[in-house]
Amino acid sequence: MRAEVKDDPQSDLITAGNDATQRGMTVPSTLPGDIELRVSAEPVPYRAALEEMTERNAAIAAGEARELIWLLEHPPVYTAGTSAVAGELLDPRFEVVEAGRGGRYTYHGPGQRVAYVLLDLRKRARDARGFVHGLEGWVIDTLQDFGVDSFRSEGRIGIWTQDVDGREAKIGAIGVRIRKWVTMHGFAVNIRPDLAHFTGIVPCGIEEFGVTSLARLGRQVEFETWDEALIARAPAFLAALDRPCPPEKPA
Repeated sequence: MRAEVKDDPQSDLITAGNDATQRGMTVPSTLPGDIELRVSAEPVPYRAALEEMTERNAAIAAGEARELIWLLEHPPVYTAGTSAVAGELLDPRFEVVEAGRGGRYTYHGPGQRVAYVLLDLRKRARDARGFVHGLEGWVIDTLQDFGVDSFRSEGRIGIWTQDVDGREAKIGAIGVRIRKWVTMHGFAVNIRPDLAHFTGIVPCGIEEFGVTSLARLGRQVEFETWDEALIARAPAFLAALDRPCPPEKPA
């Protein structure tokens, strides 16, 4: 059974992210803890971003570079995580790249805001589950700023919400890798991508549920507006990483 994903009627409005400063948005270049904040002006090819992430991850681990949170957009690409199953690549119409992160197949493309989060957990609670939990909470809280209720779902990776048809659908994907306690990769939130592009894969290996976006839910949000809201919530996200994640409840 394939997930039913309908084309986005707003797809003709897709635009690439512009430099925040050029568009009148004032963003800090540094976040609490001397973390570099980068907002890319143009779409960044996935392979180039992956190479830069890998190098920066190693430099942070060696004490030779600052931590980094990087907001960007990619040209259309399918990425394969370490658990990707070949049968879930249904139509490789775009380049397919092995990402080295956890998870299965994911789509990235225009209209989707990606955040790569490269942090040294040795400075924090050294809690991998807590880091993922913190990323989820950061996205959930930011979506709430736009009137979208979203949530975690037991056994399903990602950020979920109620779609226009009343069914649960994914609005955000999460995939991370941690090397020497330094994180890389992060999350992607569907602002206004062409949802038909997701039909080339079984997103994250979950075929029973569809994919949605802020645009499909009736929220016309520019990248700069999303970025402002996300950045405003960054200090709370970072502070949460200093506390270990509560133990999981017994099944």
